[in-house]
Amino acid sequence: MLLLVFFVSIAVLLLCIIKIKLNPFVALLVCAYGTGLLALATYAGGVAPDGFASIADVTACVTNNFGSTLGSIGIVTGLGVMLGMFMYESGGIDNIVDKVLNMVGPKRSQYAVAMAGFITGIPVFGDVVYIMFAPMLRVLSRKTKYSMAAYGCAISVATTCTFALVLPTAPPLAVAGAMGVNVGIFFFYALISAFVGMFVGGIVYGGIVNKQDQKAGKTWDFSDLDAELAKSAKEKANSKPKMGAGRAMSILLVPIVLILIGSFSAFLLPADSSVLKVLAFLGDKNVAMTIGVLYGAFISRPHLNRTITEIMSAGADQIGLVLLITGAGGAYGGVLKACGIANVITDGLQGFHMPILVMCFVIAQVLRIATGSTTVALTTTAAIVSNAAAASSVSPILCAIAVCAGGIGLSLPNDSGFWAISRFFHLNEVDTIRGWTLGGFVAGVSILVFACVLSLFQGFLPGLI
Repeated sequence: MLLLVFFVSIAVLLLCIIKIKLNPFVALLVCAYGTGLLALATYAGGVAPDGFASIADVTACVTNNFGSTLGSIGIVTGLGVMLGMFMYESGGIDNIVDKVLNMVGPKRSQYAVAMAGFITGIPVFGDVVYIMFAPMLRVLSRKTKYSMAAYGCAISVATTCTFALVLPTAPPLAVAGAMGVNVGIFFFYALISAFVGMFVGGIVYGGIVNKQDQKAGKTWDFSDLDAELAKSAKEKANSKPKMGAGRAMSILLVPIVLILIGSFSAFLLPADSSVLKVLAFLGDKNVAMTIGVLYGAFISRPHLNRTITEIMSAGADQIGLVLLITGAGGAYGGVLKACGIANVITDGLQGFHMPILVMCFVIAQVLRIATGSTTVALTTTAAIVSNAAAASSVSPILCAIAVCAGGIGLSLPNDSGFWAISRFFHLNEVDTIRGWTLGGFVAGVSILVFACVLSLFQGFLPGLI
């Protein structure tokens, strides 16, 4: 009966988002309350799980899980957006991209495009990256004759891999919080996994798309490009000098290095060491990101066309809805877990003798396809599989990576990102599916395979216990 409640809940969620066009935040809250009440009705006259025996328990469950989700990710996500804004507003990201492109040359531009997207996708949201890259990639495509669909594949797969896996973006933070894993160690392995997905899905698969288009003699329309470039050049002429690529990268590296040192120092220093306590404090994700934002504001100030306060406020405005959706996703997942639906799903899948990593991937992938949202899929899946992952013999770090991998790819027209990629890169629906939908799926599967390989060595690799 609980399984039926789950399917009804998902159907209502899809109806709200796709057909009624309800905001995902409101849709998730509606489904969280509705699922709790339906599940409660199935226990009428029976034994309900502890802490889930009345209507008041449903509202408390939604409120508590919403608050706990935001409590684990809110500070870091908000600071992360501000950090990215300083890199973007100072022109540092432009110079990072230019340097990467100059290093590899136009003949290997797909490598540079993927790497540039991988780097900039960590502190900057996807749509901003697409807006920033689109004119440059269209110029490159016109010059090199490389497929625009393949460029779209390289940049979208790269940025989505970092969005789904690499801190300080909201989805992996929510997954790490729900599954109770060390953020620094998770970041280290997730970053490597995201790189694998970017390489296989963005570069290797993108190269296949390019060969197909070259063989078919496919051409692209660049008739409007000159007007776009003229407008961009006029805007840049009135701007302050851009920050250098090295200084811009240091804004991103300062908090990352602090988090990594704070996490891995526990393996190198005695537990009662005062140095370890200081490093643990500085490596706390909230402290490290605060230091990073202060550092970013200080070194980017001479290159900014707006005040630091204006940029921080713009960053806060940008993150508001994302945090609400993430919190509501955590509340919905919390209800599924509290009322027993999560256990029914995981027990059912384990009955098919499905390995835990594959199960984590499959649930996230199904929810990703159904809802069109990486954030919703990951926050919900993490709550569903957290108990099963903790009880398994596989490292929770790898289970978290498998969950994140399931949130990548098979993006369909119910995903706003699908249309953003199509619009900014001037791709039709078929080319968007070829480049992004399938490219993302290849990336997600490759990350899952990589996580399975890592699981074979988890007794030897640090942090994977």
